[in-house]
Amino acid sequence: MESKLITGAVDMLILEVTSHEPTYGYAITQEVLSRSAGRFELKEGSLYPALHRLERQKLIKATWSEVEGRKRKYYQITAAGAKILAAKRKEWQEFSQGINGVLGLNFGMA
Repeated sequence: MESKLITGAVDMLILEVTSHEPTYGYAITQEVLSRSAGRFELKEGSLYPALHRLERQKLIKATWSEVEGRKRKYYQITAAGAKILAAKRKEWQEFSQGINGVLGLNFGMA
């Protein structure tokens, strides 16, 4: 699969998860795994570079918190990130509808 498509999907998943409440890396991986019914497992090798990239782009912001004696870096989407997420959602919907059309999977669509 094309790396640009994978990177865009990982970014979209992270933006979505961080749009609900501040969360940390491991919790992001578990939320994606849960919501995808086990289909998508974000590995550290793709998660943390994506988090750092999104933070540099100011699409998410990070804050440190101490929980039960452990320091954790929490991430939350920014206003700019929310705009990008909305655009990515629309782009993904159009992309998936097009692929489904080619594959004959657009049930009930004319």
